[in-house]
Amino acid sequence: MGVRKENSTNMQNEKCITEGCNLTYAVCKIGGRWKLIILCKLEEGKLRFGEIRKQIPGITERMLTLQLRDLEKEGLVKRTVYAEVPPRVDYELTEIASDLIPIWRQLENWGAKHKILMK
Repeated sequence: MGVRKENSTNMQNEKCITEGCNLTYAVCKIGGRWKLIILCKLEEGKLRFGEIRKQIPGITERMLTLQLRDLEKEGLVKRTVYAEVPPRVDYELTEIASDLIPIWRQLENWGAKHKILMK
């Protein structure tokens, strides 16, 4: 997830697409291979980094770190650092992310139905 130039064609296209369609805006915020999986894992409550990683086989530490940072930047995940030794960090859904739960449940149902139809 490198830093992109503000005036790059990619950034201009993304801005045009997300400003023109609320659905596309929403999908851009939760899209990608890992973001929805991470959000779903946090549905039951706070988790530490290692707990999230154990629940998502195949994700690297670096990718999980990058995705959590993106989700935090987008206001979907709250990161709490406790002043303890060793330091403890918890991640949890924000209120606005919790609003997505019924939506991803519907997408989950659609995915199950679509998988059956495509076999």
